Amino acid sequence: MSTSSAERRIRNADGEWEIIPPFRVLWLAKIVYSGPFELFIATVIAVNALFLAILTMPEISPATRATAITIDNIAMVIYVAELVVRILSYGKKPWHFFRQGWNVFDFIVVGLAPLAAGQTVILRLLRLLRLLRIFRFLPEVRILFASIVKSIPPLFSMSVLIGLLLFLYGMAGTYLFGTTLPDSWGHIGRSLKSLFILLTLENFPVYLDEAMAISPFALPFFLSYVFFVVFTILNVLIGIVLNAMDEARAEARIQTENSAALTELASLVDVIGADGKLTDDELSRLRSEINRLKNG
Repeated sequence: MSTSSAERRIRNADGEWEIIPPFRVLWLAKIVYSGPFELFIATVIAVNALFLAILTMPEISPATRATAITIDNIAMVIYVAELVVRILSYGKKPWHFFRQGWNVFDFIVVGLAPLAAGQTVILRLLRLLRLLRIFRFLPEVRILFASIVKSIPPLFSMSVLIGLLLFLYGMAGTYLFGTTLPDSWGHIGRSLKSLFILLTLENFPVYLDEAMAISPFALPFFLSYVFFVVFTILNVLIGIVLNAMDEARAEARIQTENSAALTELASLVDVIGADGKLTDDELSRLRSEINRLKNG
């Protein structure tokens, strides 16, 4: 007997309902998408992170170090077993596993570990990358990550503007204060370093007092830099990130609503097709539901 779409409906790692394709092994898919399974993997990742941090401490006892290494190896075995189960859940089409970005990421950071067994630094980096897998279980973090990705193009344009302004202020600072204050403004490299430090307003009074003792242009130089670069442009950058976050949240909300609507439609199809017949009224009902989904 065939399985209805309602029976093949499960909630994925994003918290959204989806219908498992017929080629997937349903009972395995239900395991890997289940709350206890995902909570177990998230717990393993968190415990693994704790003991990786312990391994960085120089004065731990040999027994503690051995325990931390053992737990890390056990975590690796669990990661491999999880990966195998998730791939097997795709049944006769395991290549569909690689159509999702997080699956590819998991496969890379887990699968490359045996190849890097002799490379201590690479192996440690792969261990750290495994900890990023916990993002799969944190919807808000995924939205934040998506917002950062969406903000990259406008941030790049703003970074060009900021770079140009820093260069102009750096050259002006070199001409104005470089002769007397060579450590801070001796050449363009040191001037840019000072300006980068001033982006956080760290030691601003020190830089200002030193420059005012040299040139009368120090006050307009520093005040214009603070107002135009530090306050205005950096706040624009923050606004870009916040706007991208709002867009990411809106897209996530629309995706969730569409997923719920499609699930309702699938349930309606199951109900209508339960008797194996399709009446005119049922067909009209189905068409109206499809039109409602199209119109949003």
